[in-house]
Amino acid sequence: MSGRTILASTIAKLYTEEITAKVKQLQKVPKLVGFLGNDDPAAKMYAKWTGKTCESLGFHYELREVEKEDLEEAIIGANKDAAVNGIMVYFPVFNNGQDQYLQQVVSRNKDVEGLNHKYIQNMYHNVRYLDIEEAKAAGTEPQIKSILPCTPLAIVKILEYLKVYNSLLPYGNRLYGKNVVIVNRSEVVGRPLAALLANDGATVYSVDIKNTQIFTRGEGIKMTRHHSVDTDISLEEAAKNADVIITGVPSANYKFPTEYVKSGAVCINFSSEKNFDPSVKEKASLYVPSIGKVTIMMLLRNLLRLIDNQINIEEKKNATS
Repeated sequence: MSGRTILASTIAKLYTEEITAKVKQLQKVPKLVGFLGNDDPAAKMYAKWTGKTCESLGFHYELREVEKEDLEEAIIGANKDAAVNGIMVYFPVFNNGQDQYLQQVVSRNKDVEGLNHKYIQNMYHNVRYLDIEEAKAAGTEPQIKSILPCTPLAIVKILEYLKVYNSLLPYGNRLYGKNVVIVNRSEVVGRPLAALLANDGATVYSVDIKNTQIFTRGEGIKMTRHHSVDTDISLEEAAKNADVIITGVPSANYKFPTEYVKSGAVCINFSSEKNFDPSVKEKASLYVPSIGKVTIMMLLRNLLRLIDNQINIEEKKNATS
């Protein structure tokens, strides 16, 4: 058996027509600003890809390289700049709690990465709109959509493309019966991804250097929110029963043990490093070695959604004034 390698560029192309069509409908060219406050070569490469993709699809992209000590003020300036529609920061910067603080400095209305605390709270509780209570009080339908973190969203879209999601099942249950291993529990990608997949019905084994946790969908009145608990199940035991293995270890020295991969599993790597040995294709049915180009597409879809949200907010203001 030799598994197929699926390139992110193949999946990313599916969104080109949708995005370019929406950009052409806008009255002005959307502008995305990326902030780089580190010397990480992977971040610089990601910024380069983002810039090329933006320009090819009709967006303006500006990379602003700043000293990390000046990053907060630079973000605040972009928040206030009406010409800027979206903001992203190439993390890690300080590689500590300061990074989480900087995520919240970015205006919610311009946060294309979906890292604002309100977006994260909504995602964990499976809430799709920001104006649900307001709409309920007015007897109307909610219109202001919440934003999902772009990298976890990209992985969801890849899993949909690979037919891991069962389209015959109802929404919210399309990963029912699937076991997923995620080797990463960062607040930016690993934990949100585990919650998203659990909310869609999967049993998720979330692994980091400390321990393994199981994420599952809640039951009864808590069914809209995932549930997580520590477990003594080893990585080997979890992986050998996993339909999907997803890695995001930012180390050139890390390789996921190929012998742990169940025959026919789907393997996806979102790290800038190669977490799987090429031999993984002898076990995996489908292998996605990187996801960056799909992530960029999700960034741009999020940017267009933010613009739609602002239009809806302005229309609401005008209707009540």
